[in-house]
Amino acid sequence: MKVILALLLLVVGLGCQPVFAGGPPVLLILGDSLSAGYGMDSDKSWVRLLKIRLNNEGHVYRVLNSSISGDTTQGGRARLPRLLDRYQPGIVIIELGANDGLRGIDPGITRANIASMIQLSQASGAQVLLAGIKLPPNYGATYIEQFESIYVDLAREYDTLLVPFFMAGVVFEPGLLQADGIHPNEKGQPVLLENVWRVLAPAMNTIRKKSKLPKTS
Repeated sequence: MKVILALLLLVVGLGCQPVFAGGPPVLLILGDSLSAGYGMDSDKSWVRLLKIRLNNEGHVYRVLNSSISGDTTQGGRARLPRLLDRYQPGIVIIELGANDGLRGIDPGITRANIASMIQLSQASGAQVLLAGIKLPPNYGATYIEQFESIYVDLAREYDTLLVPFFMAGVVFEPGLLQADGIHPNEKGQPVLLENVWRVLAPAMNTIRKKSKLPKTS
């Protein structure tokens, strides 16, 4: 009976461990439709291309895409604690805020939500990369300035990596957006990847040291 009880306790204990414990570290992407592959084959998305690039560059870890179309910073903030607890990522890419801006949400609320996500991620030991968002001019100069300064200010305050404008090279280029004029098409996905990789790649050695990310030879 004691042996059986001991085995049951062992099984329960193993079941409580994080899903990827002992495996490759995790790169978590917390985003919206821009990272969820909205309106296209997910195999063509920038996240899938990132997985391929990381593998080709010899960086071995799992890429977990927790992006939901239509998500806001409030939604990301609510989902993040469970993701951090379960997967214990070494890197967290936060690509949220576009829907906040398009809905005219108070920039102070968006700022507080992103700041909270950064704090939670860093407290868990993860390196954070912020993907900045810009708004159309019809939202007014004051609102746009308040909104767009969020990313620069928080990246400086919390010493995170920053992609100043995630959609740079896509939103103003013909043929790179879907018919809705908002979401990148398949041709725009490699540009999004380069925007992220340009910032992420130089920091990989530092990230690997802090988060103990392995790299193949």
